[in-house]
Amino acid sequence: MAVSVDLDKSLDKAYEGKSLKEILDASPAALAGVTDDDAKHLADAFGIKTVRQLGASKYFAVAAALVALESAG
Repeated sequence: MAVSVDLDKSLDKAYEGKSLKEILDASPAALAGVTDDDAKHLADAFGIKTVRQLGASKYFAVAAALVALESAG
């Protein structure tokens, strides 16, 4: 089953229209609202240097799960 997602509002303008691989391999600053300074802080604090690493981070996964549990309860 094909899936289509419009991420343009979630990405920095420079990354709109890029491939999924290019976005995942990019700095977290590729995400709308994340600055280069924010990305540096993520790298310094958690070793997160790409969007892929951010999405796979156990810390952010646990935080997202806690928020989902609160919403379900």
